[in-house]
Order: sequence, then C-alpha cells, then structure tokens
Amino acid sequence: MNEKIDIITAHQLADLAMQADLSDPIDWGLLNIKEEDAYLLIAEQVLDSMRKNAHDQQLIVALASLTKLTVENFVLNLRLHGKG
Repeated sequence: MNEKIDIITAHQLADLAMQADLSDPIDWGLLNIKEEDAYLLIAEQVLDSMRKNAHDQQLIVALASLTKLTVENFVLNLRLHGKG
C-alpha cells in the first residue's frame, strides 16, 4: 500500500470512490456542487493528508479515518430515518 499512495492521482482516487457510491448514491440534485468536483476536491485533500504521514503510519491513519467516516455516516443515516 505504501508505494501506491505515492503513485495514485487525485483523479484516480475520485474515480474509485465514485464507483463505490453506485450502491448507495447521493442525491446530487439537492447540492450546489457537481459530483465530480466534490469527489476531486476531497480526493486531493485525502492524498495530501496521507502523504504527510510516514509510510509506516499511512495504513493506520487510513483505517482510523475510514472508521470515523463510517460512524459519522451511520449516525447521519439513523438521524435521517428518525432512529437516532
């Protein structure tokens, strides 16, 4: 994984993330930003953040970030469905 963080581009990362969104799509019509622009902006920020970490810490940081975002998404979905 460590070497791949140095060679992946923001566009490639955004494309991969958009493919993951196909199973649980966002209603982009309600937002004032285009889907591609949002993904690219966040992908650039994620890559910049990850590259600031030592290679041996990148996986741990990525897993911690993924966990935090998954919990945030879980809580948001509970609230949206009136269960939280």
